[in-house]
Amino acid sequence: MTLRVAVQMDPIDSIKIAGDSSFALILAAQERGYPVFEYHVESLTLDEDDRLFAHAWPVTVQRVEGNHFTRGEQVRLDLGKDVDVVLMRQDPPFHMGYITATHMLERIADETLVVNDPANVRNSPEKVMVLNYRRFMPPTLVTRSVDEVRRFMAKHGAIVVKPIHGNGGKAIFRIGENAENLTALFEVFNQTWPEPHMVQPFLPEVALGDKRIVLIDGEVAGAINRLPGEGEFRSNLAMGGSAQPTQLSESEADICAALGPDLKRLGLTFVGIDVIGGKWLTEINVTSPTGIVAIDRFNNTDTAAMIWNAIERRINERRAAA
Repeated sequence: MTLRVAVQMDPIDSIKIAGDSSFALILAAQERGYPVFEYHVESLTLDEDDRLFAHAWPVTVQRVEGNHFTRGEQVRLDLGKDVDVVLMRQDPPFHMGYITATHMLERIADETLVVNDPANVRNSPEKVMVLNYRRFMPPTLVTRSVDEVRRFMAKHGAIVVKPIHGNGGKAIFRIGENAENLTALFEVFNQTWPEPHMVQPFLPEVALGDKRIVLIDGEVAGAINRLPGEGEFRSNLAMGGSAQPTQLSESEADICAALGPDLKRLGLTFVGIDVIGGKWLTEINVTSPTGIVAIDRFNNTDTAAMIWNAIERRINERRAAA
């Protein structure tokens, strides 16, 4: 099977290829002989005939740091007619621009496979979808109220406060049991973000790592354990964390078994979930999941190929049903 692929992503010259999942997916597509086009979300245009276009570049890649891509001449792609697959891979923030792009991509869903499904990406922000699985989560409060947080802290002690639509470990704060600076922090959070914020007990187990588990069409493809850097409690690789090989605990396997069928049904083909302490589910990442390069390095696997296999299966199913 030959597929024409468009990747909606941040500029390819800005990525760090050593650990970038989008680069790994493009490289794997190229190895299968798929023509690949890069475009940026700002170029999306829905015309008067309800056709969705993007200004895109044909792109080839190679695993050479500092010389990792070549762009061809820019073209105007009809994303409904000219390609078979759109990979929605630009990083959050999950704001109205991001949400509007999912609405636009949803209009081609009958013609072109969009991965992940744009309607269900829109309905599944990382720290919101996870609330459907509270039985696996630490106690969690979603609020803009300092008074509500103080009530929560009276019960649970030290907390972690996160922007509900944040990403990459940015702007995550630990507040000790004495609640020092809580009011000032919430003043900043409430002035910066219009949404409520997520509050959870601080989990000391994070010192032992925060596990990223990748699921493809609801099946576990692999996992890494991310350790915080020195002087940090955040373990995100973008925040200086380090990765180590790992296996799933029984509780983590139960979490994946519970989530898997829902993820597949919703068209969420490539998903990364985060679990602390072997049992606490904290996020379900559907917008632009990462981690496959480290997983493959430790496990000698090819997760990008697994993702393309899943995409090919979905396209074959769509064609058979047409």
